[in-house]
Amino acid sequence: MSGHRIQCTFFLLFLMLTANAQAPAIGQWREHLPWSNAIQVISSSDKIWCATSYSLFSVDKEENSIERWSKVNGLHETGIAAIGWDNNTSTLIAGYSNSIIDLIMDNEIKKIDALFRLPANTDKSIKSIFTNNGFAYISTGIGILLVDINKGEVKDTYIIGTNGNRIPVFATTIANGILYAASSEGLKTIAINSPNISDYRNWKTVSGTNGLSEGTPEKLAISNNQVLLLKKDSIFRESGNLWNLFYTNGKRIKDLTVGPGKILVAEKNGTTGNVVVLSATGTIEQIIQNSTATTTPMQAAYDNGDFWIADSVSGLSKYSGSNFTSYKPNSVNSVAAGYIRNAASRLWVSTGSVKNLPVLGNKTGLSLFTDETWTNFSAPQEPAMDSLTDCIPLAIDQLDGSVWAGSFGGGLFNITTTGTLKIFKQNSPIQPAIGFPTQYRVSGLAFDASNNLWISNHGAAKNLHVKKADGNWISFSAPYPIAGNELAQVIIDDQQQKWIIAAGDQGLLCFNHGSSLENSSDDRWKWLRTGKANGNLPDNGVLCIAKDKNGFIWVGTKKGIGIFQCAQEMFTSQGCDAILPIVQQDNFAGYLFRDEEVQCITVDGADRKWIGTQNGVWLISADAEKTIYRFTTDNSPLPDNDIKQIGIDEKTGEVFISTAKGMVSFRGTATEGTNSYNDVLVFPNPVPPDFSGSIAIRGLANNSIVKITELDGRLVYETRALGGQAIWNGRNYKGQRISTGVYLVISVDDSHKEKMVSKIVFIGKQ
Repeated sequence: MSGHRIQCTFFLLFLMLTANAQAPAIGQWREHLPWSNAIQVISSSDKIWCATSYSLFSVDKEENSIERWSKVNGLHETGIAAIGWDNNTSTLIAGYSNSIIDLIMDNEIKKIDALFRLPANTDKSIKSIFTNNGFAYISTGIGILLVDINKGEVKDTYIIGTNGNRIPVFATTIANGILYAASSEGLKTIAINSPNISDYRNWKTVSGTNGLSEGTPEKLAISNNQVLLLKKDSIFRESGNLWNLFYTNGKRIKDLTVGPGKILVAEKNGTTGNVVVLSATGTIEQIIQNSTATTTPMQAAYDNGDFWIADSVSGLSKYSGSNFTSYKPNSVNSVAAGYIRNAASRLWVSTGSVKNLPVLGNKTGLSLFTDETWTNFSAPQEPAMDSLTDCIPLAIDQLDGSVWAGSFGGGLFNITTTGTLKIFKQNSPIQPAIGFPTQYRVSGLAFDASNNLWISNHGAAKNLHVKKADGNWISFSAPYPIAGNELAQVIIDDQQQKWIIAAGDQGLLCFNHGSSLENSSDDRWKWLRTGKANGNLPDNGVLCIAKDKNGFIWVGTKKGIGIFQCAQEMFTSQGCDAILPIVQQDNFAGYLFRDEEVQCITVDGADRKWIGTQNGVWLISADAEKTIYRFTTDNSPLPDNDIKQIGIDEKTGEVFISTAKGMVSFRGTATEGTNSYNDVLVFPNPVPPDFSGSIAIRGLANNSIVKITELDGRLVYETRALGGQAIWNGRNYKGQRISTGVYLVISVDDSHKEKMVSKIVFIGKQ
């Protein structure tokens, strides 16, 4: 077999391997945004475009395939406010909630940030987008932006309020040479060929005249060259110079669109919704309603006999004939604002949040990511979870793989690996919060070394419980004047002591149950706060806690990080205070994250710490002396800098980062190590020509030394594993890319008892 055929064979093998690998390569990103909250749908020549509150996806009409659009593959922002389509330039215009605008044309994406760069005290929100002959009329909180789509720039700005004030404009359209603007001051018009459209004095206010009542119009559309105007539950039509009521049904109308020969009205009434199909004369042709697809319809589009419905609960659906087809990309149910926990490559996220009481009543539940697929557990698909609101804490039972979760209203519940749900509320010692008899608030969960489950019962008289491995329960009360009895996150240290956040800026508790759980006489507690000999926390506002590989307790507060390195001495005469690590940043030494609210801390397989704040993500070295990465919205696909939670798949090293605008993941360089070699994988293998990424050697014993050698033993490269994974850039110790050939991968652990030898193939250029 010739060398060329060998190279082709190896390259085809590489393609086969990578085709089935959905996870990103090392150093790469992917998104896990919610796709159920559809807000708008538009038909173009070859695609159906659907916008959600977070991002954008398209459905190919011919292939029926879905393409997801996000910051990971080229968009400039996350959080869609409105979209529009221009036939003249075949361009999709996306306006974001922060006022950035993207023009998507021929797989090129142009960014317009003129509105974004206006002073922050200006209402820059984008309301809707109307296109006409290569121009986009962007309705905003200040007026109308006229965008030249081909040039990718703002051509003009129309400020049309009385006396030249900036006022919100909600929609625009053009008919019979007239530009219409639905504004907070009513409907305004101007001739499209007016010599100075930007002069507010040339605009005419129509509302309150010619049969059109005063008040704020919301939507505009054109049917048979006549203007339709939406106000709350009524649609009006202009005929000549007069306005007449065209349609009303007593229901709140969410949107009005016009397709070929059809007028589509998206309605909402209480818990039900529907899409009404009107003829051009206003006759009702049909009413489209479905208990799932039209729960809360936001907009509909008509295309070649099919109706496409964007629903804020059920996502995008197609109604054809009498059948509904869902086109919702597989995704997490909502923003993962709660916890992220992983075991055996089963990653659970919770979507509840309780920043300030009262509780929110969020019913989006939990989501499970396994085998590259998201499965959601929430009402109404899971009726039993209807009472489990504001789900936050999670703990995974290492013995059976089931997940235990806490609701801030419905108490404790368990989901087995087969999906069976069991709720623990009245049938357990878990108590309602004092003064709130219907709210069973579980706010912290952790398993100890004996597989006992520890439970924080926020606001209850007995605010700490343990469900023993044998099924029996024991309850405790923190012996301190904690306002509201508000306990939150709990973790277990190497001495099996419980560390529990006292919510509401009340510091941190440490609890040692002594010789046995049942004997309360030797229970010991400590209340840790700011001040020497008192815990020495950087701030009493504790937001998160984590245990690292050394058994140190890392505490994230509103003013930086404190580390307890002497947990074993907490209840000795010596006691234990947190140290406040000092790091060198920009030639200045300072306390670690001194001015940051540290919202989450997660430890990876190499004992490095992933830190989430309101200003992005940091990865710092195990000793906290070096910053390895810092990710923000400016230098990464992060949807937002407000980081809610961080979780890691210990097998692959993929880091899941949840933000206020959705979740993304980054393939990190460290995996969880073990005491032996287990299913060692070198990837990619073979290494194809022009490959410039990182080569991973996974499944190693913890912190192994790894050597790359030629077949005769000559050393090419040497490194140390990050936990259970070593990373190599395919170059020798001189920085040169190695030649085509077969190389040995030799690894040995620190004890020299565990060894591993594998091979890797490099394919050079022809």
